[in-house]
Amino acid sequence: MSRRPTLKDLAKAAGVGLATVDRVLNGRDNVRQATVRRVLIAAQEIGYPTARLAEINDRTERPVVRFGFVLHKPSQAFYRSFAAALEAAVAERQDVRGRCEIRFSASQSPGDFAAELQEAGQSAQVLATSAINHPGLSRAIAALQGAGKPVFSLLNDAASGIQQSYLGLDNVKVGRIAGWMIATQVRDPGKVAVFIGGNRWHGHILRETGLRSYLRDHAPGLELLDAVVNLETRQVTYEATLDLLDRHPDLRGIYVAGGGMEGAIAALRELRPPGKVALVVNELTDDSRAALADRYASLVIATPLTELSRQLVDLMIEATRQSAPPVSAQHFLTPQLYGPESI
Repeated sequence: MSRRPTLKDLAKAAGVGLATVDRVLNGRDNVRQATVRRVLIAAQEIGYPTARLAEINDRTERPVVRFGFVLHKPSQAFYRSFAAALEAAVAERQDVRGRCEIRFSASQSPGDFAAELQEAGQSAQVLATSAINHPGLSRAIAALQGAGKPVFSLLNDAASGIQQSYLGLDNVKVGRIAGWMIATQVRDPGKVAVFIGGNRWHGHILRETGLRSYLRDHAPGLELLDAVVNLETRQVTYEATLDLLDRHPDLRGIYVAGGGMEGAIAALRELRPPGKVALVVNELTDDSRAALADRYASLVIATPLTELSRQLVDLMIEATRQSAPPVSAQHFLTPQLYGPESI
């Protein structure tokens, strides 16, 4: 009875080393396709016992696409969920062998974002980022585009006319939805506050614009205060909300246009009964879900992350298949709305 071929036999038959055979059989990327084929042919010729030959052969027929993503704070539940949705969207594609690298900017500074994008661009073929708006970032994105590495903006239209495309919500519409909710819940005239992450957040500025336009059109008795910059942090939002509640006893509504909603929720829990101030926030997390359940939040406007990620990956793959993909238009998704009775 003849013995079963071993890895050493396969390596000898293919004329390669044991390490190369191991990389081929385990689907690692750093092997030339010609070498993979040589190992597969040798395995068939000597009858090497593996049921994965067909799978390996199929895998080698699919092109490798290297995706690079640069997102905001990994400490925030939303961005962790976003990263998981992106990884899942890449993994489920059967027409390519997707390789997904997700990086997080150390801060909101343009320099940190530009550095992460440039680093990711060393290996990625196509990139996407939730970066803020800044001339330095626009230059970094333009350089990557010029090097044949398409860049997509997520959630915030970071470099309109330069980037490959924008995917996210229609931020003016999101602001108007927030205004509708506050005006619907509030019965008495008074003040409304809005928090934005910073003045470089084009998406937040558009949400503030939408909120203001709705209140001006449909709730003239509600005065929108100047926007408060919270840097998307819980503590800044908490302290600013306490100050607003102290200075404006007639504060009727709050809209947190970006991150930091946990601070507003905590302040309202301390100083106001449920429903006394209409609070609208973005993205469904454990904190916002609890605030809805306890009636401290009136509405959560959420980004459909699974749908966005799938659309994004589809567009990114298409961009790698064109030698000079045209800069495309904005891609708006329909926001998901959650109230106290829908969670």
